[in-house]
Amino acid sequence: MASQTTMPIKKDSITIINVAVAVIHYKNQYLLGFRDASQHQGNRYEFVGGKIEHNETAKQALIREVAEEIGIEIDNNIAVKLGRLHHDYGDKQVCLQVYCIEITALQYEQYKNQSHGLEGQALTWVDKSKLLKGDYHLPAANKTILDWLRLPAQIAITYPLAHFSEYPQPMAAWLTYHKEYLAEEAWVYVRIRAAGLEGSADNTAQLLRLRPDIKAIVPYHSYSNNTNCQVSKAESLKAKYLKAEDSIIDSQIVANHLTHSQLMQWLNTVEKDNVSNCTISASLPIIVSCHDIDSIEAANQLACARLTQQLSPVIGIFLSPVLFTQTHPDVPPLGWKAWSELAELANMPVIGLGGLSPSMIEQAVQHGGVAVAGIRQFFK
Repeated sequence: MASQTTMPIKKDSITIINVAVAVIHYKNQYLLGFRDASQHQGNRYEFVGGKIEHNETAKQALIREVAEEIGIEIDNNIAVKLGRLHHDYGDKQVCLQVYCIEITALQYEQYKNQSHGLEGQALTWVDKSKLLKGDYHLPAANKTILDWLRLPAQIAITYPLAHFSEYPQPMAAWLTYHKEYLAEEAWVYVRIRAAGLEGSADNTAQLLRLRPDIKAIVPYHSYSNNTNCQVSKAESLKAKYLKAEDSIIDSQIVANHLTHSQLMQWLNTVEKDNVSNCTISASLPIIVSCHDIDSIEAANQLACARLTQQLSPVIGIFLSPVLFTQTHPDVPPLGWKAWSELAELANMPVIGLGGLSPSMIEQAVQHGGVAVAGIRQFFK
């Protein structure tokens, strides 16, 4: 996206306005403007940004708009692509190209008390927790951006149950290990690979009861519905994982994970049928696994379909393997350069996976990612 110029798109005589959005922050303080009542989507807070002009890239538009609206020069700041999304307001359609930009301590000190922008708009710095809680009324298209911002900088992946096969009680050993060594308030992709959905669900629930501070990404389990669209559909995963009284655990499960195979199966059915008939029924936000251009394009189609159908969004992709991994020694690593080129194609936040450690988050950010994930290096 960043290497191409962007012009307004005409589709069936409807003009889609391309907009560059800058999610500016310093640590947990985020900058919002306030739209005047006379403006489109007025009386709402908004992130800084504006229309991408002819012969201008999204990043060039970001630099220009932030300088024009706020006065902050972000030429030397790293702009990490969060994603791209379309939204139909009825009277206007927009395509938002969204970047997250962390300013320096010096820039924050210079602008933190600025109450109005250079165009007269009110400005305010807000705490991330309040922003994500919905305390600030944003335009409808921004809801997905808030979902993207919920992703942490690192995600742990549990060891498979087979890793504890030498113990007399493998599942007890699995539970004990992850209870003890998961970091406080960690996000964790619970990948047990135990036989049967029911057993896997019960073991996941046990871990969440033992660690009420953590957030869990759980596998998307599917079955063929024997209709014209032979795609993955699922009962509510929470119905499988939870009992009625488990309200705490309910809040701990934050996303479903879709494997590369499940994603490509969905794409195959879409090509044979119609995307409106081919719905992955997970009610939670989705994180998918991608390894190449084809799977990233499939993830982009899935993300667009879910937004069109007003379903929970695709909030990220695990893009792997970045480096050599012990778990998949026969799979050639992408390397940071190729990984970065693939990440640029994604319309949602990209999470680095494969041979990484938490300390590599800066490398991931510099190459277009928002987070890193893994097993061995992600336990305390």
